Amino acid sequence: MCLGVPGKVLSISEDGLSAMVDFFGVKRELRLDIVDEPVQAGDYVLNHVGFAIRRIPPSEVGETLALFDQILKEAGSGDLMAEDVRSEIASGKERDRG
Repeated sequence: MCLGVPGKVLSISEDGLSAMVDFFGVKRELRLDIVDEPVQAGDYVLNHVGFAIRRIPPSEVGETLALFDQILKEAGSGDLMAEDVRSEIASGKERDRG
């Protein structure tokens, strides 16, 4: 099973084909080729393997972020996916501080 990770669009490239997106403090570039509708800075999207696959409607952003946070909090220390996500978040915050 794959989990789409929600992130906030920070900026769109000049050609409109990619965006810089913040995932809980980790900034990554995503492709916009297959997203279901146009996005702009400030929107939230779901990421899957480096592609924005869905723009999250503003009315659903709070619930989506809360559910993702709950998944991470409830996943035990033996959950490899959750540990990987936690590690990425922690390393992203360290890079931003450094």
